[in-house]
Amino acid sequence: MSSVPDRSEVDEEYTWDLESIYTTDEDWEAAYEAVAERVDELSSYEGEATDDAETLRAVLELRDEVMRDVSTVAAYARMRRDEDTTNQHYQALTARAQSLAADAQSAASFIEPELQELTHEEFEAMVETESDLETYDHYVDDVLRMKPHTRSAEVEALLADLGEVTGATGEVYTMLSNADMEFPVVEDPAGESTQITQSNVVNLLKRPDREFRQRVYEAYFDEWESVRNTVAASYKNSVKADVKLAQARDYETAREAALDGPNVPVSVYDTLVETVHDNVEKLHHHAELKREALEVDELRMWDLYMPLTGDGGPDVEYDQATEYVVDALEPLGEAYQSRVAEGLDSRWVDVYENEGKQSGAYSGGTYDTQPFILMNYQDDISSMYTLAHELGHSMHSELTKDEQPYIYSGYEIFVAEVASTVNEALLTQHLLETVDDPEFRTHVLNEFAERVRSTLYRQTLFAEFEHEAHRLEEAGEPLTADRLDDLYRGLKADYYEPAVIDDRIAREWMRIPHFYRAFYVYQYATGLSAALAIVDRILEDGETAADDYLEFLQQGSREYPLELLRIAGVDMSTSEPIERALTTYGDRLDEMEALLE
Repeated sequence: MSSVPDRSEVDEEYTWDLESIYTTDEDWEAAYEAVAERVDELSSYEGEATDDAETLRAVLELRDEVMRDVSTVAAYARMRRDEDTTNQHYQALTARAQSLAADAQSAASFIEPELQELTHEEFEAMVETESDLETYDHYVDDVLRMKPHTRSAEVEALLADLGEVTGATGEVYTMLSNADMEFPVVEDPAGESTQITQSNVVNLLKRPDREFRQRVYEAYFDEWESVRNTVAASYKNSVKADVKLAQARDYETAREAALDGPNVPVSVYDTLVETVHDNVEKLHHHAELKREALEVDELRMWDLYMPLTGDGGPDVEYDQATEYVVDALEPLGEAYQSRVAEGLDSRWVDVYENEGKQSGAYSGGTYDTQPFILMNYQDDISSMYTLAHELGHSMHSELTKDEQPYIYSGYEIFVAEVASTVNEALLTQHLLETVDDPEFRTHVLNEFAERVRSTLYRQTLFAEFEHEAHRLEEAGEPLTADRLDDLYRGLKADYYEPAVIDDRIAREWMRIPHFYRAFYVYQYATGLSAALAIVDRILEDGETAADDYLEFLQQGSREYPLELLRIAGVDMSTSEPIERALTTYGDRLDEMEALLE
């Protein structure tokens, strides 16, 4: 029986170097206590923040110092927990760090309401007497922009205190899906038993034996059925929290509230959905090609992850993947390329799955640490692309930290997914240019098509689902498990018209953790569209376009997302980048169809 190893069995070189943050948990405790004391210091400025320019500078700088330290304390605890989500000690540290973060947010909650008592002219006068305040010009502009949706200092403190509570449904879901749920063991055609996990289920659904895929599919979703009402209650309350918080801030809808934070017009969301719907026949073409490649009368839901090549594809071990990825980044310049290579050698990445490890992948770290990437690498082309993707996030953070102060070191998800997908697109281009093996090339083309299918189409489907779920809640309609299933089933039928839609796929919404971060997923689709446009520029114009892109990465959150993307030569207020991405997808499908014939 194949099994997932215990963490102690994984070689250190394939684990991330969390000791570079705190050598021991005792060091973490000391850092925790130190920053907890400074949280109280921050509170002492309440009511005085804008008394004069010197005080304003002091309070903003103190707030940044506290938040920097809190973020590092929280990141360490979370990543230790993610190494083994069943570890009670690190669950406790994570809970304490989350409480500390909530306390810090509460302590700082007076700052923005007090800033909003200023006018732009009054702030500019303060800058004249305290030049260091100029650093905060865009931040203050953003704060003043949000004045209609900011409550009194007392209410802001209450909302900050409630952060732990309103986010609790996501924590419940994480524990349920990663620590408590145990998926069945299935037997493959060779008689080997394999336990289904959150991390390997997609790979199992790529296996060539159709009956095996069906067994995996049914066993996996039947396990979700066993917790159906729990997950529905969790998601319902997550949606309800989104709606109530939006109402508390005087927004008409939760979607408007979510998009107003990064200053992205709702029209961008609608343009994405409309443009994808106008091109849904390309996805239908992809589904029909899968049916033909599999030589079946009906395409079923357990067939959707099967590549057009008809098998699981060539193995790509991790060390080989790192070589491909680093080489692919050459168009971005030697400095970018070398920094990625050095990071891979410095244990940025926690590579392999182990017992209890958080599923999926992400890029973490803080302003004061190296990047950290969680993966569950599966020795395949898809995992190689995920590595490239997460390295894009990490390098975005690194280049931003090089050029921006802490206040602008973060960046909105709307632009974050551009950096990750640029790396993916460059990897595709590199592999098609340098790898001669026809089978490998065919799988690269298939990977590109699958990435567009799963990112541009699937994430837009998800975006429609959560928009409608929030709309139903706002209309006072009950979000029951049956209603959520029906909603998801209808969307799946629209997007995958040539395939058979069964009752189990209606439960797929239950396995999507991103739904607990409302109106997040659409940015994967807009990000892919922007990234393909940027890569087109880089390949056409070379160093000039690459420099524009690197400047974009260095800006962090120094401008609003749409303005940042214009630095890189892309206008996401229009449908043009989305249409370009969909045209490229259609062309690649035609190319694949010719190869398969």
